[in-house]
Amino acid sequence: MNRYAESKRMTKETTIEASLEVDGIGNSDISTSIPFFDHMLTTFAKHSGIDIVVKAFGDIDVDAHHLVEDVGIVIGSLLQKALGNKVGIARFASISLVLDEALVDVAIDLSGRPFLFYDVVIENSFPLGNPGFDPQLAEEFFRAFCFGAGICLHIELRRGKNSHHVLEAAFKGVARTIGAAKFQSGTEIPSTKGVL
Repeated sequence: MNRYAESKRMTKETTIEASLEVDGIGNSDISTSIPFFDHMLTTFAKHSGIDIVVKAFGDIDVDAHHLVEDVGIVIGSLLQKALGNKVGIARFASISLVLDEALVDVAIDLSGRPFLFYDVVIENSFPLGNPGFDPQLAEEFFRAFCFGAGICLHIELRRGKNSHHVLEAAFKGVARTIGAAKFQSGTEIPSTKGVL
C-alpha cells in the first residue's frame, strides 16, 4: 500500500502546498520563509523516515503564528490521510531524546483522538533565526499537528537551557516516535474497537 497524501490549503493568511510519503527515507523539500522552522521540519522528516514537501507563504510580516499553525494543520492532516485505516501499525511509541544539555520525553499514540500535553518551558528564550521563530510557536505547531493528524502526543522537557537544543530535541523526539509508531508489522487494526 502506498501511504501517500498531498494537499493545498489557501486562506487569507497563508497558502500551503504539501505532500507526505509515510514510507519514505526522510527526504524533504521545505520552504516556509522562516529558516529555523524549515530546519525543524527538515529534522522532523529525516528522523521520522517520512518524505515531506512543504511550500508555504503567509503573513509573517504580521507574525509567524498563522503560518506555523497552518503548516501544522496541513502536515497533520496529510499524516492522517496517508496512514489510512492503520492496519498493522505499532500505534504506540515513546523516547527520551537528548541533545547536549537538553533532554525531552516524548510519547505518542496514533489513536484517532487528538490530544496534546506540552510541558516545555524555556527560561530567557528569544526568537531564533531571521525572521525570528518564537520558541512558543512550537507548541502551536504541535497542537495543530495533533488535531490535524488525530493523535495523542505528550512532550515534556526534563532539562535544558538552550532554546535551539530544546526545540530540536522535541522535534526529533516527535519524529522518532512517529517513525516507530507508523511501522507496519501486523495485519490487524491495533484496537479492541476495530478502528482507529
